[in-house]
Amino acid sequence: MSKMGMLNEWYPVALFSQLAKADYATILMGEPITVALDANGAATVTEGKGRALPVRVRYGHVWTSLGTPAHELFDIPEGDQPGRRLVEVGVVRVRCSPLRAVENFLDIAHFPFVHTDILGSEPHTEVENYKVEIREEEDEVWATQVKFYQPQAAKSAAGGITTDYMYRVPAPTCSILYKTCPPRPGEWDVITLFVQPLAEDLCDVWPWMALFDDESSMTDLIHFQQTIFLQDRSILENQIPALLPLDPGMEIPTRADLTSVAYRRWLKRHKYTYGAQLVAQ
Repeated sequence: MSKMGMLNEWYPVALFSQLAKADYATILMGEPITVALDANGAATVTEGKGRALPVRVRYGHVWTSLGTPAHELFDIPEGDQPGRRLVEVGVVRVRCSPLRAVENFLDIAHFPFVHTDILGSEPHTEVENYKVEIREEEDEVWATQVKFYQPQAAKSAAGGITTDYMYRVPAPTCSILYKTCPPRPGEWDVITLFVQPLAEDLCDVWPWMALFDDESSMTDLIHFQQTIFLQDRSILENQIPALLPLDPGMEIPTRADLTSVAYRRWLKRHKYTYGAQLVAQ
């Protein structure tokens, strides 16, 4: 993917709900942009010189592109499922590569050490075998048959359970997690990470969730997810190298890193290098 190809991707740039209060100025891949509402209440995005950019409003967020996307924004059917709580978590700025932010979201092994007594705990540190594939028809990375013991898998969880996971990467800077729904067995809770690249080593992260939870307040749901991500931020901001290495010889993967390996291979296939390091330095 050329630089123009990277510009042609869809990126989250604002919460639609916040536009009712004021226009929102931000940055996308180094370019200043403004997100606003027009006279009809529709979202608009313009770059610094006044050029109108393409716009989609999905999953509570405004999405845009600095180029001309050749495809529509990926679909999350659970976002339209009746009875789900749609949770806009807000934004967290992180001094790391946007690709590092996505890869960290895919990492299971760090749960006991970074999210101790919430998403993991010792001695439950082993990552069991799971399946990873690049689904050619959808052109997405998927990890399935993932299982991990968690003391508190969700805000609604009353105690520790072995949680089933699926991970999906539908776009270079977005990831979707499907996990066991404690109050409704047979359904999946959906937790997403939408990443806005500000620069190659700086990003805004917009988590969003579609949950079955009739007990927790919206504030509690937001605070629970913010707590998890803020625990990740200190790790992300201290990773070396800062950019995501795409050369397989730069880092030594383990069995727990199968999803990361597939993600990096998929990025290389698409020549998506914004936020990546290609060779050892």
